[in-house]
Amino acid sequence: MKTFKLTFIILLGIMCTAKAQTKPAYQLFDNSGKAADYDKMISDLANSDMVFFGEYHNNPISHWLQLEMSKSFYEIKGEKLFFGAEMFENGNQLVLDEYLKGFYTEDKMLPEITQLWSNYKTDYKPLVEFAKEKGLRFIATNIPRRYAAMINKKGIEVLKELSPEALAMIGPDLEKHFDPTVKAYAEMADMMGGHVPPNMLNIQTAQAAKDATMAHFSLKNFNKGDFLFHFEGSYHSNYNQGIIWWINKIQPGLNIKSITTVMRSEWDEMTEEEKATIANYTIVVADNMTQTK
Repeated sequence: MKTFKLTFIILLGIMCTAKAQTKPAYQLFDNSGKAADYDKMISDLANSDMVFFGEYHNNPISHWLQLEMSKSFYEIKGEKLFFGAEMFENGNQLVLDEYLKGFYTEDKMLPEITQLWSNYKTDYKPLVEFAKEKGLRFIATNIPRRYAAMINKKGIEVLKELSPEALAMIGPDLEKHFDPTVKAYAEMADMMGGHVPPNMLNIQTAQAAKDATMAHFSLKNFNKGDFLFHFEGSYHSNYNQGIIWWINKIQPGLNIKSITTVMRSEWDEMTEEEKATIANYTIVVADNMTQTK
């Protein structure tokens, strides 16, 4: 009788687990389209120089995995691990560095950060606090929004009007390598359909200015043997475009890998080629997943 009860309890547990798995919050796939194991993914990604995590900015699964992966990478890389993020403009680097060193409390730091994202406390603070706890660098890689807006309005020629101090906050390779026919920027025009605005080239250039600047500061802070874990919107790294394209242009030869986020409905509509090339690993999230603000 005891054996029967034990068997029944085990079967009931298996049935409950199977039932729970019919509504997964997310699934992880490699670029062959097969389900990926988290630990094997970490081991693979850690065997590189840089990893770019393409997030959906308001998706809690993306942010939870960013923190969990940071912890896993730290176990392997230790102090060689450092972070970079689109969510911080490079003009805020001094304040961020001082906070990480414990010079002042968060209530003193936050008002000094310009253009702080509204979801900082829920989504990015845990990453910053992890870096602070472990004594790791956290790089503000993005272009100040005011300069991206100027490029969007006046085009690349506006760079000639800026001071040396301002130009130091913008990727110096923008004029040299910008190409509107590159996939990431050409698609921006394609998505407009028959309604391409007159300033489309400026819009593409402003997007490229963000990518080129994030690439520049990623490389500027990278030393041989380091491991960069960078957080950005998925469009900035999907298909080895955006930031990754710029890094390969500026300093080819680095081992760069990526992980991205897509919704289930998007994944189901993607071709096999798209699934194979969008990133090394893809997080597929339920369409009705709650969102952060």
